[in-house]
Amino acid sequence: MEISELYEIFRKCTSITTDSRDCPAGSMFFALKGASFNGNAFAEKALDKGSSYAVIDEKEYAVEGDDRMILVDNCLETMQKLANYHRRKIGTKIIGITGTNGKTTTKELITAVLSEKYNVLCTQGNLNNHIGVPKTLLRLTPEHDIAVVEMGANHPGEIKTLVNIVEPDYGIITNVGKAHLEGFGSFEGVIKTKGELYDYLRTNHGTVFIDGGNEHLMNISEGLTLVKYGTGNDDSLYIRGEVVSCAPLLKFKWKKTDGNRHETQTNLIGSYNICNMLAAACVGLFFGVTEQQVEHALESYKPENNRSQLDITPYNKLIVDTYNANPTSMAAALANFRDMEVSPKMAILGDMRELGAASSEEHRKVTDFLKTAGIDKVWLVGEEFGRTECNFRKFRNVEEVKEEIARHRPEGYYILIKGSNGTKLFQLPELL
Repeated sequence: MEISELYEIFRKCTSITTDSRDCPAGSMFFALKGASFNGNAFAEKALDKGSSYAVIDEKEYAVEGDDRMILVDNCLETMQKLANYHRRKIGTKIIGITGTNGKTTTKELITAVLSEKYNVLCTQGNLNNHIGVPKTLLRLTPEHDIAVVEMGANHPGEIKTLVNIVEPDYGIITNVGKAHLEGFGSFEGVIKTKGELYDYLRTNHGTVFIDGGNEHLMNISEGLTLVKYGTGNDDSLYIRGEVVSCAPLLKFKWKKTDGNRHETQTNLIGSYNICNMLAAACVGLFFGVTEQQVEHALESYKPENNRSQLDITPYNKLIVDTYNANPTSMAAALANFRDMEVSPKMAILGDMRELGAASSEEHRKVTDFLKTAGIDKVWLVGEEFGRTECNFRKFRNVEEVKEEIARHRPEGYYILIKGSNGTKLFQLPELL
């Protein structure tokens, strides 16, 4: 079946789904495959539960005479092609976002700012891969003025694949750092892959929002139309800002080139978040959101995704950053925590995953930093930290930490909790 034909069927559907347990009435089910499942086996169940059509790619699962079964060569590729076809038909302006750290927070901040004036579609949660991106595009309707689409990668070439599906008009790389080195091979591999967003926009005459103070990004930005933000004094900055305080929440000043000065109190932890805030302000002002609306959106935004959020419990004040961790984000979080004028301090840190051959050295760098950081109590969780030479308290896994909390819960601390998602430190805040 041609994509144009499938598209006419899709237009009659209420939504798409890839989960046979969640099949809204009138939806189109795509039978995707994974390492331990085959969606084709659940196509008939999806139709019984409410889907109007099921797209399959294995003939033996088709039911003879049932026109609701649509047989294609490859379900995932078909969903991606359908998403791109739909994106072209709708024609909504799209901002593509990628980066090592801060892309989900920046996506949410940009969405909050743009929503002051526009009807915005954005990536839900962190559905930013080869499945999540087409799902986002297939939610586009003519009522959307702008879409903000997050794109993630942990191997070379992945951003190129995603931008060819999304075809963004605008782009932003939040930063490049040491993450997924096992997949990328090197830091240079990270830069090259993230830079595939710039490559697309350069070829297709798109516009890039860029941190003018980020040397790595500026070095690969030649030939692009740039709208710059940053904390420096470069006269070419469209918007500039500076940190006022982190006590513990970030407060910062900012000013558009020809605008008024503003001082904004945020609900985010971390001086490193100023770049995410400035990026959102830059995008909003570029699209005609007023300075007052920008300020309102940035002050109102509250993180609820285990990223840079402050949780106050009856026992402690928690800085929860448990969604993920890599050497770049860990260094930023620890430097910010060291500089925070609060006391006493405690850090519970989990292993940083997917670092390959660099893992031992990067974990050693963290413990070396901790030795002079002035943090009153440190707990390290995981096998990689367990192999480091230091005198900090070590736990093999989160279960051992939970047992210790049950015996002797720390109280009265500001506690930074950070680690890769696989270390499951997100289970700790409710206990502290």
